[in-house]
Amino acid sequence: MHTPVIFGCEASRPEAERIAGCLGTSLAEHEERAFEDGERRMRPLADTRGRDALIIQSLHDGPSRSVHDKLCDVLLLAGALKDSGAARVILIAPYLCYARQDRRTKPGEALSLRYIAQLIEAAGVDAIVTLDVHNPAAFENAFRIPAVNIECAQLFATHFGKALADQDIEVISPDIGGVKRAEQFRDALSTTMNEDVELGALGKRRLDHIVSAEGIPSGVRERTVVIFDDMIASGSTMLRAVKACRRGGAAYVILAATHGLFLPGAQKLVASGSVDRIIVSDTIPPFRLDAGLVAEKITILSASQSIADGIRSIVAA
Repeated sequence: MHTPVIFGCEASRPEAERIAGCLGTSLAEHEERAFEDGERRMRPLADTRGRDALIIQSLHDGPSRSVHDKLCDVLLLAGALKDSGAARVILIAPYLCYARQDRRTKPGEALSLRYIAQLIEAAGVDAIVTLDVHNPAAFENAFRIPAVNIECAQLFATHFGKALADQDIEVISPDIGGVKRAEQFRDALSTTMNEDVELGALGKRRLDHIVSAEGIPSGVRERTVVIFDDMIASGSTMLRAVKACRRGGAAYVILAATHGLFLPGAQKLVASGSVDRIIVSDTIPPFRLDAGLVAEKITILSASQSIADGIRSIVAA
């Protein structure tokens, strides 16, 4: 079996280099050129004939390129690789754009995830890998090609198993929809710590995009609480969960999420005195937050090894 040829788009090059390092290789060379009219050109410079070609690009907005620019680069590079004779083109998107737009909430709304999937497939991508997508079933259904969702429960369990080894812990899902995800993390943490860790959940209502957490979780009094979710966006869901846990008497509150988007408004969550620590992976750099606040409150875990393990599985398939 040939070793895959790995390309890291410039907007995600540091992350791509870490992933390639975990695979024991380096990135292949390619050309990215911007023209004065705003158009782009992508050209692979390595020979990919008969070999698997991997494109690494985390599809989030900013800091240097828009999400749509990054997506366009992926489409252009995938097509160029196919035209150059690559056996398979595999997209590694640690964060996948439009993954939350997987259903219609109002008549006539676009099914954005499905349309993005069709674009990716039309460009010649043969498989896609992402991390902790918002709705795994909708993600798999949107694509006709193999769609692999890497779960980061064990990554976080390994971290907390060491950091909280001597503490009484309860895992909390900030809403009912995330219970399965939080349960997977709880199970991994229980195995890692060789003890039973309890799980709780809060209800949530959305009224005109305002999130209301309901109730106070039982069992959090005088405990260390880990509130676990797939992402932190504006932070409103997490902040309400934090307040509910504090009302319930939690001694220490930690937030954990695979994707730290930290959209406008999230700084309030990060700066809150009710939040003791925030743990995220490196799928999205926390560029929207004050650097001092990041250093004070946020721990960033590398997901590169988890991604590399997922790549090995799909390349061997």
